[in-house]
Amino acid sequence: MKFGVCYYPEHWPESRWETDARMMREVGLSIVRIAEFAWSRIEPEERRFDWDWLDRAIETLADAGLQIVLGTPTAAPPAWLSLNYPDTLPVDEQGRRRNFGGRRHYCPNSLTFRTHTRRIVTAMAERYGQNPHVIGWQIDNEFGGGRTARCYCHECLGAFRVWLRHRYGALKALNEAWGTVFWSQEYHDWDQIPFPVGAGSSANPSHALDYFRFASDSFVHYQHFQISNLKSAISNQQFLTHNFMGLFFRDLDYFDLAAPLDFVSLDNYPTAGIDRVRGEMYGEEPAPKHYAYDVGDAALTAMELDLARGWKNKPFWIMEQQPGHVNWGTVNPGVRPGTVRLWTWHALAAGAETVMFFRWRAARFAQEQYHAGLLNHDASPNVGFFDLQKMVGERALMAQVTAEPVRAQVAMIFNYDDLWALQLQPHRSGFTYLRLAFTWYRALLALGISVDFRPLGAELSGYQMVLAPGLFLGSADLADKLCEYASTGGTLVLGVRSGFKTPSNLVTDEPLPGVFRDLAGVGVREWHALPTGRGYALESELSGLDGEATVWAEALTPGPSPEGRGEIEVLARYGAGPFAGEAALTVHKLRDGQVVYCGWHPTQRQAEAMIGELATRVGVEGAGQFPAGVLAFRRGRFTVVLNFTEVAQDVQVGEAKGNVPSRGVWVVENGEGHPF
Repeated sequence: MKFGVCYYPEHWPESRWETDARMMREVGLSIVRIAEFAWSRIEPEERRFDWDWLDRAIETLADAGLQIVLGTPTAAPPAWLSLNYPDTLPVDEQGRRRNFGGRRHYCPNSLTFRTHTRRIVTAMAERYGQNPHVIGWQIDNEFGGGRTARCYCHECLGAFRVWLRHRYGALKALNEAWGTVFWSQEYHDWDQIPFPVGAGSSANPSHALDYFRFASDSFVHYQHFQISNLKSAISNQQFLTHNFMGLFFRDLDYFDLAAPLDFVSLDNYPTAGIDRVRGEMYGEEPAPKHYAYDVGDAALTAMELDLARGWKNKPFWIMEQQPGHVNWGTVNPGVRPGTVRLWTWHALAAGAETVMFFRWRAARFAQEQYHAGLLNHDASPNVGFFDLQKMVGERALMAQVTAEPVRAQVAMIFNYDDLWALQLQPHRSGFTYLRLAFTWYRALLALGISVDFRPLGAELSGYQMVLAPGLFLGSADLADKLCEYASTGGTLVLGVRSGFKTPSNLVTDEPLPGVFRDLAGVGVREWHALPTGRGYALESELSGLDGEATVWAEALTPGPSPEGRGEIEVLARYGAGPFAGEAALTVHKLRDGQVVYCGWHPTQRQAEAMIGELATRVGVEGAGQFPAGVLAFRRGRFTVVLNFTEVAQDVQVGEAKGNVPSRGVWVVENGEGHPF
């Protein structure tokens, strides 16, 4: 387990660097990220480089025993570039070019910007690619942040048309895939295809979905461009990563972006902006009140960390860990002693092997003046610094925990295409892909069941249960893959609205759930979006599956009898309303396995009852159930218990019993608790 920090030597007098480096090392830091926003200092004028200051900064840090992660500085193009080459600036949905003065002000498809990217990246690689103190590279910074994932400039339009040619081959295929006969939208020349914005009404959802895909691919390709320029000069011992923004950034396909990297890094800010997302993620259910006010929402953070591990299905880094208060929420709560330590243990329990704190010292100027650092503005230690000091004595145990794998018996399929398609046409306000997935995830969390997030094409045979709450866009190939998984002994759980559309975002012409109908063994006779405050009563012999179906409900009926279909078990029915007596939750016995179909948007309590029953049937074990606000995570022989509440909590793991203080941590190893 390693600790590091993000540092900006260009922000501080050079006379301070040596003191900072010494203090970093004394407090237990071993890695420093620098230069990711320093383009204007590295290349103050076009083709005139100033390396001396960066050479000295690296040397000063290395002399203190610190290793360096260099960021390619392309996220912050300098003024001379933007002003001399305005075609590099991105264009927003209204056709307005963004101005210089912030960051991420570039178009990834701009050939001019790629020329400048090649020069700065290659020059840095040639100078530091063999430097023994530089252990790796962060490519750019937070691709797509600040609403910059989708550009609408002339170069993007031309690139989009080329992308469409590769995807469809012929205009006839595109017209059929998009349903352009509607409203006379048919295209007879590739150059007729516009951006899916500014048409005076909502865009064709198939057109818009493909533009979302194209925009994501544009950054994937731009990252490949940087990788190819770096690899021509750097050592094989230097890694390549990028810092991802996590669960609530939904504009890029992070599985695609992660693929060529050595590992992914996550920027982890538990209190940042949760006031803006809780309404979506909990919907009509009340957000929990048992968390301490300065820890964020532990369930949201947990899902983000598990998703980060899933992007490459391997351990990850935290490249930016919140060290105190942040500056971009509606309310930015102060952070008390113990909270930064709690977040750090949470990250390593979920699969992080290195945690880098953002930042070393709070900035005195510009946009992030109110963002905390490990040091305050006056260089005095802040709350995160003292938490880091406390963790020095825990490093040996942390290393043992991080050496153990995170082994999950359950997988959850996560797909950005489905997320985007539901975002474009939710049909019911408050129905989002993330909310549905989060409901199922919270159930797993409450049951103490570890989960791996996996993309559509992932190998699933090693999992006893696979949850697929949002397979909105169905394909025959996917149905065949899932059928193979379930037929050979797996338990597949499908969620509401499965198979509703084709991959090109057209409603299927097959009876619902479309291509998954034979797999599920049931059909959807009718579906209802339910307004807030209305629900259809549920009946079940299983505890917890009563109450009402809310948000969205489907009446399930046994489908035709395809070859190989087995018995249909009904676990819940509608007890009243227009679907009275019809099935709401079914199990289809499919050779050696089973396929479950949940025909409504469950509450967390209902999801816990459903998943808990299925887990018991297939032998999936959790870490146990704990008081509200207390979470537990398994890594090999260790169970890490985290108390996110305001009061001490009595907990039990196996035979071990302990009292975990507010914002405290308890580690259990093979039934024996470690004292803290």
